Amino acid sequence: MSRTPAHRSRVVVIGAGIVGCSLADELTARGWTDVTVLEQGPLPAPGGSTSHAPGLVFQTGPSKTMTEFAAYTVQKFSSLEVDGLPCFNPVGGLEVATTAARWADLHRKAGLAASWGVRGELLTPQQCKQLWPMLDETKLHGGFHTADDGLARALLACRAQMERAAGRGARFLERHTVTGIEREDGHVTSVVTDRGTFPADHVVSAAGFWGPVIGAMAGVDVPLLPLAHQYATTEPLPELAGVNDPHGGTSGAWGSPRASEAERGGEAESLGKEASKPILRFQDRDLYFREHTDRIGIGSYAHRPMPVDPFTVPAFDEAPVMPSSLPFTEDDFAPSWQDSVGLLPALGESRVAEGFNGIFSFTPDGMPVLGESRELRGFWLAEAVWVTHSAGVARAVAEWMTDGRPAIDIHECDLYRFEDAQRSPAYIEDRGAQNFVEVYDVIHPLQPMEQPRPLRTSPFYARQQELGAYFLEGGGWERPHWYEANAPLADGLELPERDAWSARYWSPIAAAEARATREKVALYDMTPLRRLEVTGPGALDFLQRMTTNNLRKKPGAVTYTLLLDETGGIRSDLTVARLAPDRFQVGANSPADLDWLLRHAHGGTSRSSGAESGGGVQVRDITSGTCCIGVWGPLARDLVQPLTRDDFSHEGFGYFRAKQTYLGHVPVTAMRLSYVGELGWELYTTADLGLRLWDTLWEAGREHGVIAAGRSAFNSLRLEKGYRAWGADMTAEHNPYEAGVGFAVRTDKEFVGRAALEGNETPKRKLTALLLDDPAANVLGKEPVSVDGAPAGYVTSASYGYTLGRCVAYAWLPPLATGTGVHIDYFGEKLPATVADEPLFDPKMTRIRR
Repeated sequence: MSRTPAHRSRVVVIGAGIVGCSLADELTARGWTDVTVLEQGPLPAPGGSTSHAPGLVFQTGPSKTMTEFAAYTVQKFSSLEVDGLPCFNPVGGLEVATTAARWADLHRKAGLAASWGVRGELLTPQQCKQLWPMLDETKLHGGFHTADDGLARALLACRAQMERAAGRGARFLERHTVTGIEREDGHVTSVVTDRGTFPADHVVSAAGFWGPVIGAMAGVDVPLLPLAHQYATTEPLPELAGVNDPHGGTSGAWGSPRASEAERGGEAESLGKEASKPILRFQDRDLYFREHTDRIGIGSYAHRPMPVDPFTVPAFDEAPVMPSSLPFTEDDFAPSWQDSVGLLPALGESRVAEGFNGIFSFTPDGMPVLGESRELRGFWLAEAVWVTHSAGVARAVAEWMTDGRPAIDIHECDLYRFEDAQRSPAYIEDRGAQNFVEVYDVIHPLQPMEQPRPLRTSPFYARQQELGAYFLEGGGWERPHWYEANAPLADGLELPERDAWSARYWSPIAAAEARATREKVALYDMTPLRRLEVTGPGALDFLQRMTTNNLRKKPGAVTYTLLLDETGGIRSDLTVARLAPDRFQVGANSPADLDWLLRHAHGGTSRSSGAESGGGVQVRDITSGTCCIGVWGPLARDLVQPLTRDDFSHEGFGYFRAKQTYLGHVPVTAMRLSYVGELGWELYTTADLGLRLWDTLWEAGREHGVIAAGRSAFNSLRLEKGYRAWGADMTAEHNPYEAGVGFAVRTDKEFVGRAALEGNETPKRKLTALLLDDPAANVLGKEPVSVDGAPAGYVTSASYGYTLGRCVAYAWLPPLATGTGVHIDYFGEKLPATVADEPLFDPKMTRIRR
């Protein structure tokens, strides 16, 4: 938070591209008027990515957050104009499929659009040709049309927002190159430029692909990689003559770095004349097309990754065209030109008139990087943001700065979402380049990155390989999803046949592993789950204030609790074990949980994974130095008890209790918890003893038929029990009563977010358990759910429940009575499902508490 009253906070925004201009507008609209925007290039076209961006705004994607960012960008830019010229042209969007796989994916995308509230419809090849007469419809399976998408004129939108912000008191200074960030006592104090120093309580880096350069000045890592992306424009086409410019407007190609200064400043013809057809995406060949009056612009992601070092990009006056524009590499574009002619045969009579390689930003996971640095308070990032999401991101960051939190969930974009292992320059380059390659690929929800792997492995990795583990990746960790050693257990299992999509990254072995867990005992590698240690004389009071449940219990107690923000939104769910009067082990979800706790602890830290002390509290991440095995199943006690002298009976070791003991030669912290709905324990030890713990349990379990089981079975079992997964089933957009975890809230104590929960105990929406009616049906998550034929919500997570013989899906819906029928849209098919009571399996909890 700033050290001055909010209305007097001095804000310096670095970068006057579309993000910086949008942020200045959003901040000044909220009363923060002491805003200075510094730009190293000339205004209004300073030479960054905004100056050459083609302006495509497609709203629909697998991320609800990114779709909401794009929807706000459409809404806002549609309301802006400069000198009578609109800042947005709602020509719509058209994605075409030339393969059966893409056509299936467009059905999935239509489902995503319905889930997020975007208008869209699937079209026949003939209907596609009506929208784009130049198409060879014989190549098409069909298309997906979104009528409200369109073209943002980024530089014009910059001008419009600059003028509004300036009218409220903001100032925009061109030709100011930032040379340093000054600080005092861990807080930013000013921005140094080649033309003077600017005092600041808040500094926002909206520098685009220069973000790592600005971040280095502040001592803050900015995990993004600039990459060049090819864009070309054709010669004038007879097919477009007079179509978009009936009154003789200019024919210059906006979006090209060689467009005139008048055009790039927003003085060209109106967008209504420049383009009338939908933006066309040919994702099977990594291409998109848009009109430029009587020409067509072609963007390609089909070429090799071309990384750019942001520290070597020339200044505006030293660049041949502008800093973000590199020379066009014709050989790289040649295959894309042939693919373009194949889809639009009329291009065969034309050629590329001009082209360039424009620089854009990519991150390891393809999402923006947003938020305030903890290492340097008051220093904010709004980086790796494309025009598509610019206004939405700016609104979220402005809300964050002025109100303390964005109005929508942004955990996918949080600066602290990355693990330390994901922040190395080598990792950022590998993953950023791969994200470029996969921009238009059909990506399965479980599909892992290919490189660099393996990166993070548990101490059990060698044994897992011996058992034929099939690994997927998450957070850099190799995570077994099933084990080929268990294939014989799947023989004879009667399972419904799966469609090709739900059969990817799945094996019938998962069903066998789930069954073995329910009938015998299984070992689960829980090492990737984040573990924090909170210690010191003030630890209890700190955690009591930070979480919703009562932690004031005797040592040995384990408590399920929640982290809320000030508005009552669920930031995370935790298990907190009190191991000693002043020592707690916290099971958390992501690096952002550590960040949240450290921000609220007293004192400061210079390391994202280090300890922060002050007020008698130390918080540190112990994940990498520890490991965990979940031992679950009706025979779990038979396996574990002979290994220890301590009493592991139900009476001697109750549910949600912790005990420090020895299993064989291995010191462990045992917690009687179960995320799969069966008797068992989570067993923790240090990483150096992890392999010995695995071998000890494995040897002792042989006589009980122990198996190793993976996350595929784990996810099925946890959904049968209705256990929530934070980030999928619930986020900061939801309060505990809506999410069905109100039992973890104790209103007889004070905690962050308590006041916001008062009066909100009766939810207007609920996380609802659904059972699909057809035993052979499957869904995977994010599909739209209809009630009485109208869209009413969306699926959060789903898996086939092998014990129940039905697919289980959880969905955000209005409150519905048990037994209510709904429909889930899966690749265009309406699958009937029924609202069910929770938990679906073992409602009396007899299997866990025995």
